[in-house]
Amino acid sequence: MGTILIENGTIVTLNDLEEIYSPGYVFIENDTIVDIASGEAPSQYLRADTVINANLMAVIPGLVNAHTHLFQTFIRGLADDKPLLDWLKTAIWPVAQVMTEEETYLAAMVGLIENLRGGATSVIDHQYIHADPRNDDGVCRAADETGIRFLLARGWADMDYHPALMETPERIVSETIRLRDRWQIAGNGRTRVEYGPLIPWGCSDETMSHTHEMSRNWCSGTHIHVAETKTEVDMNIALRGNRHIEWLAELGMLGPDMQLVHSVWLSDAEIDLIAKYKAIVVHCPVSNMYLASGVARVPEMLEKGITVALASDGPGSNNNQDMLAVLKTTALLHKVNSLNAMVLLPEDVLRMACRGGAAAFGLPDQIGSLQPGKKADIVLIDLDTPMAMPVHHVPSALIYNVSTRDVDTVIVDGRILMRDKSIVVVDEKTILAKARKVCDDLFTRAGIKVD
Repeated sequence: MGTILIENGTIVTLNDLEEIYSPGYVFIENDTIVDIASGEAPSQYLRADTVINANLMAVIPGLVNAHTHLFQTFIRGLADDKPLLDWLKTAIWPVAQVMTEEETYLAAMVGLIENLRGGATSVIDHQYIHADPRNDDGVCRAADETGIRFLLARGWADMDYHPALMETPERIVSETIRLRDRWQIAGNGRTRVEYGPLIPWGCSDETMSHTHEMSRNWCSGTHIHVAETKTEVDMNIALRGNRHIEWLAELGMLGPDMQLVHSVWLSDAEIDLIAKYKAIVVHCPVSNMYLASGVARVPEMLEKGITVALASDGPGSNNNQDMLAVLKTTALLHKVNSLNAMVLLPEDVLRMACRGGAAAFGLPDQIGSLQPGKKADIVLIDLDTPMAMPVHHVPSALIYNVSTRDVDTVIVDGRILMRDKSIVVVDEKTILAKARKVCDDLFTRAGIKVD
């Protein structure tokens, strides 16, 4: 903490006017952006505790990875080329039943370092494995140690799911309250907790309504997978007589505090319901392609004023959490799907990743853009590379040219977590070595054989 001056960079503010200052500067005091403008920094700012020369770099708001499953870093690549339900049976359920707190902690450490290296300063983890009662604590401990901004969507299912992963309503509520008291109320200010019902076919109406009411009383949100596959929508029609968004509307749960992950198989009426109640869609294009789930109707959603956030999804259905790759995939997927090269512009994609992500995270007034008074969650991306130069239009370079190798500096809450392309808050190599060691034992216990 203290003061930081970032100077000589191309500042992509993503403010309401979407101004770009080239060159420009950002001045940070403690955890807050105090000043940002074009040109040279005032002389008094040159006495900052830390001065970063961002020449030939883009300075952007931290990306928000609005949906992942950090425990899946240990199972990436185990179930390639399988549809969703087969993928669950092959890779997810065997590991989820036996994973310990320490293994979950290390998997989360690897995953959060990966997110930082990809320019994500905020992460929503839909954490639904609770074989060890302290798995959630392991994930939150990793977030605390890495310094990332973190939202634990405490996952749950109370019916019709794998028996080892189901819980009673009483346990769902008591554990979420405990985690909120420990990590949000008594925590570091960067970690928050909300309810994360897993999937419609695994969640009862009664527990859905009760937990969502609690979340609203906490001024928090609810995070759920919906309409990821056609099969799941058909299951809900058979079970309840309606589609996923119709079901949530009947329960009175749609609103700005509802995060609808995937939202691939939606009807016209469902898109209208989302727009009417201002719910938030979390788009996971790489995962939807990987599992052959389908293509979400994102351009139509944006036309109707729906807020859309972007996410990697878990490494089990993406194989990485590279948010910069998600940006490029988002743009390209919808161009080829619509046969319209203009359907999404680079600025549209950046807005989803930052402003949309901030809304999904529940902090639209604190993160998502570079403006005085907002949190100092900032990423510097090196553009002085043969993959990007010459840069004619910085937003274009950010979407189509750069990758994780180009992320130079990551700041969260005014604290430098990565500098000169090196993680500075934890020993990355030691964590990777520990992760490799414990993963072998985990796979033995889970009965997983790697070819």
